[in-house]
Amino acid sequence: MPTPAKPTHLKILDGNPGKRPINRAEPKPRPKPPTMPTWLSREAKAEWRRVVPELDRIGLLTLVDRAALAAYCEAWSLLRLAQADVEANGVTHYVVEKTYDDGTTIYARVAKNPAVNVMRDAMATIRAFCSEFGLSPSARSRMTVPEADSEEDAAGLLTGAR
Repeated sequence: MPTPAKPTHLKILDGNPGKRPINRAEPKPRPKPPTMPTWLSREAKAEWRRVVPELDRIGLLTLVDRAALAAYCEAWSLLRLAQADVEANGVTHYVVEKTYDDGTTIYARVAKNPAVNVMRDAMATIRAFCSEFGLSPSARSRMTVPEADSEEDAAGLLTGAR
């Protein structure tokens, strides 16, 4: 699967390392943080409250980012749930082959806890969204914030408002 194109505002922050032409006609949604969906899980809401203020402060959020941000937050919540399961039940568990009438149980094999796969998948999803939103040190290390007279000038550059 090909790597998705990087949004123009992130190319600008990165200094356009590929030197490809900048799309000046790219749609520019309103630079305003989206409202938090009411259906998010408790852990996802906590993550939303943690990341949205900072993403908004640096000008990376628009109204249309709601679905992507909600998916990121729910992936975080799923990771936490799976992690709790692994902490409680271990990385492996016994698979029961047969239980006799007298209560004797024969264990056939040891298997990986399915929560380990859930954790791995959630981490991959989180990594992808971290790259999209600049939520990891490596994603931020590829960005440069242009010199600006004020925070409003920098936000205007990111959102295309001038």
